Amino acid sequence: MSKIIDGIIGHAIGDAMGVPIEFCEREKLLQHPVTKMIGYGSYDVPEGTWSDDTSMEVATIESIINKKEIDYKDIMMNFYYWLKEGKYTPYGEAFDAGRTCIQSIINFSKGYELSECGQKDNMSNGNGSLMRILPIAYYCHYKKLKESEIYEIVKNVSSLTHAHEISILGCYIYVLYVMRLLDGKDKFASYNLIKIADYSMFSQETLKVYDRILKEDIKKRNINEIKSTGYVVDTLEASFWVLLNAKDYKESIIGAINLGDDTDTIGAITGSMAGIIYGYDTIPKDWIEKLAKRDYLENLCNDFERVLSKDI
Repeated sequence: MSKIIDGIIGHAIGDAMGVPIEFCEREKLLQHPVTKMIGYGSYDVPEGTWSDDTSMEVATIESIINKKEIDYKDIMMNFYYWLKEGKYTPYGEAFDAGRTCIQSIINFSKGYELSECGQKDNMSNGNGSLMRILPIAYYCHYKKLKESEIYEIVKNVSSLTHAHEISILGCYIYVLYVMRLLDGKDKFASYNLIKIADYSMFSQETLKVYDRILKEDIKKRNINEIKSTGYVVDTLEASFWVLLNAKDYKESIIGAINLGDDTDTIGAITGSMAGIIYGYDTIPKDWIEKLAKRDYLENLCNDFERVLSKDI
């Protein structure tokens, strides 16, 4: 299996595992942890159903496949089709859409300039751009882009919905980490490399909120110090904490979703990285078999790889 299918399916599985228990309390989950694919919990959807995290990721991939490049307007149009028409969803209906994403897409539908669609205020730093940014890491890796080029693309793609610097930095850290994994570095070496990357384009105020990732060793934090909310910083911290402490893909996902609260996105982000590290073949087969529209997702991955492998 390719690293693209490893990460994309790893992301979708983590998303689907987290959907039924989103907003559940950590204390209850730790007493009765979820260890298998279930359905009809937080949402009235069957087991294996993935949410907006994977849908918006798929919408981004479809745009790159069709346009053979990063076309920001086309990506945003696909987001509109997802929200309004249920395209790129398991069953033809969007659910669990975040406030910031919804407002940004509404702005786009009203004819706002693309640079004005995304939300720029400090309260709009949920994980809605982080959850869909994985395809950009693949694009930048395959195209062997410089860090300055990577930053510009990450900033522009995040800013379609989440234009505040805190959200952009979270996406940038994650993309750099994934790219180091794709370079063949192990999860610890990749973590050390993102800690010494150049972040001079960001303000000191913004960098400070990521100190526990970039200046400390997030792995050494106690579980009680790890928050699993939808705030982009909390999501990235939780995902790294689980990933760096887990021994394989299964343990990574079980650890991520049983933190509670924003379980689908933390499951998805953790799953994408764990998928790349451990590989598709290590994902429990019963999880894969229950994943909604699995054939579609796997074919999409193959198409995505063919496009990225060409000199576009």
